[in-house]
Order: sequence, then C-alpha cells, then structure tokens
Amino acid sequence: MITIKNLRVTYGSGRQQVNAVDDVSFHVAAGEAFGLVGESGSGKSTILRAICGLAPISAGSIAINGEPVRDPRPKSFYRKVQMVFQDPYGSLHPRHTVDRVLSEPLAIQGVTDDVDGRVTRALLEVGLTPAFRFRYPHQLSGGQRQRIAIARALILKPKVLLLDEPTSALDASVQAEILNLLDDIRAAAGLTYILVSHNLAVVAHLCTRLLVLREARMVEETDVPALISGTVASAYTKALIDASEGFRSTTEG
Repeated sequence: MITIKNLRVTYGSGRQQVNAVDDVSFHVAAGEAFGLVGESGSGKSTILRAICGLAPISAGSIAINGEPVRDPRPKSFYRKVQMVFQDPYGSLHPRHTVDRVLSEPLAIQGVTDDVDGRVTRALLEVGLTPAFRFRYPHQLSGGQRQRIAIARALILKPKVLLLDEPTSALDASVQAEILNLLDDIRAAAGLTYILVSHNLAVVAHLCTRLLVLREARMVEETDVPALISGTVASAYTKALIDASEGFRSTTEG
C-alpha cells in the first residue's frame, strides 16, 4: 500500500542545510500497522508530512497503492490518505462546531449526498453519540477531541491513516481507549496505518513492524516480537528499549 524509496527531505542550503530525512526506504503492506520510532528530531513526523505533502521532498519517491504521488497533491489524494495530528487541542478550530469540523472534508471533496448521515455515522464509529454534533472543542475532553480528529480523518473513507503521536497529549487511561479504538477501526475497515511514536509500548500495542530512526537516517527495521524480547540488532535500538521505563512490563501486561 505504501512504498518509500530513498526519501530525502532537506531544509535550507549551503552551510545552513539540514537533512530532516536522509535516504529512508520502507514499505507497508495493505492492512498493516507500521511504526516509526526514534528520539526527537530523528525525522519521524517529517516522513508523515512528506507523504501528505506538508514537507518538501528533495529526493526519492513515494507511492500509494502502486501509484507515485504527485506534487502538489491532487484533491483525490486526500480521499485515500488522511492524517491524525498529535495535539487534539490544536488540530480542531476553536470556533467551529463538531458538525462543521466533520462536514468540511466532505464539502472540500464535493460530497453533497447524505451529509447528515455521514457525520452521524462518523461519530458513532469513534464511540460518540450524535449529541456531540453541535458542541465546540472547548466543551470536549482531550480524549473526545482526539476521537473527533479521528472521525474527521475517517469520514472520507480513506485507505491510509498517518498517525503522528496520536495519544501523547492524553492521560494514560485515555491513551489505552484511543489505541483500542484505532486497532478496532483498522481491523473493521482494513485500513493501513503508519504510526509515529516515541513510546515503544504504544508501538507494540498497535503495530507489527517498525523502523528505528536516528538523526534522520535508518538504524534498523524490526518487528514487535523482537522489540519485546530485546533481540534487536542495533545497540541504539537496545538503548531505546532500556530507556523506555516499564516497556516490557507494560507490553506483557
């Protein structure tokens, strides 16, 4: 479903040039949840932004379902690929009702049939009732805001969700609810996920394979069983595991 080859994202030029992503390649099968992990500044979120057209691609290629993506992205691209951002407090317009938040993607794509029904079904899909339609973001909890952000991404029935630290701004108990919701949605709709997270327990909960990044470059590609058992190849990945307090006990529990 997703193929990234030799991706490079560069900002600035000359002495001020910074490689935010440097020669990264991986693929994600249809229906798979794939993780990107690494410390801050390793290029994880930049890869997601490059896929959806929010970061400039200096070299390499991106293909979705075998089709190379074009720059700028056509409107039809966003029917297939949607993104859920890290901060549910910043990703929703404070003066727009939930109804307007969910209706806007439909309007942009020219979808005019059964808008009310689509909005209601999107809310139900993320575990919220139609009573939330005319509330404002300040009337919602953090977990409810993130559910609305997920509903907004799902309302166009995409094939791919790009998840940029979708639970890091939430309390631990709410994190588990959102992760379980995302897992259930992927299984029911056959969606393909790329999940960015610094939390190895979150990645182990949702993903099957992952790519470890450091300073914009690939360190190793591995799978969740190796992550849990600690049988990874790279010393850097082992250090990430050691630095993730309670990782093994969380995943085993």
